[in-house]
Amino acid sequence: MQISRTASRVTAAVAVAGATVLAVSVPAFAHVSVQPEGTAAKGGYATVDFKVPNERDNASTTKVEVNLPAEHPLASVMPQPVPGWSVKVTRSKLDKPLTVHGEKIGEAVTKVTWTADGKGIQPGYFQKFPLSLGALPEDTDQLVFKAIQTYSNKEVVRWIEVPQEGQDEPENPAPTLALSAATDDHHGTGAADDDAKGGDKDDAHQEAAAGSDGGTDTTARVLGVVGIVTGVAGVAYGVLAGRRRTA
Repeated sequence: MQISRTASRVTAAVAVAGATVLAVSVPAFAHVSVQPEGTAAKGGYATVDFKVPNERDNASTTKVEVNLPAEHPLASVMPQPVPGWSVKVTRSKLDKPLTVHGEKIGEAVTKVTWTADGKGIQPGYFQKFPLSLGALPEDTDQLVFKAIQTYSNKEVVRWIEVPQEGQDEPENPAPTLALSAATDDHHGTGAADDDAKGGDKDDAHQEAAAGSDGGTDTTARVLGVVGIVTGVAGVAYGVLAGRRRTA
């Protein structure tokens, strides 16, 4: 009877641990997002990556459209080539011209569209779309980029809802880039200089970032699961050993 009750407790403990492992392993619901490579400082330049996951099991993502904020036009917007995708940059006239380095600019990029040349982003994968941006505005703490994701089955998902402070995240949040305090040199991560030199440094940076995203996350999950299972096994062994000695 004692052994039976002990076995029941061990079984329950293993079940709880298993549920915990599953909870840890289930990925968070993914959205289209934007993150800087390094920092995105006010008044400076930055290279940012729009991360687009495929959230469908029966279709591929074939087109991604990113709209730049009209209230904060950017004088310089340059896409980096993405293998397997063609890119179109749309420019529009500004209601109020920008003054950059003493020169007036009457138009700016308002939209960047990537279209897959082949299968696009297949189920279970994501793709990064880099842009070099600048000069970043100094009168706001964030930039909101409304994005539209099109699938091979003609489904369109609009990531255009602006997150509000103090409220729950909307169902389809727009990618939002947080801006850090202005730096003295106003060059941010030096993205403009890197692009002028051919983008080799950005390519290496992206490859390192991609490896870090995948490898670090996978390693952490594996170590977490192994730690939980090992702990449960140790507890179970200790309980059984103690019961046998008392018997």
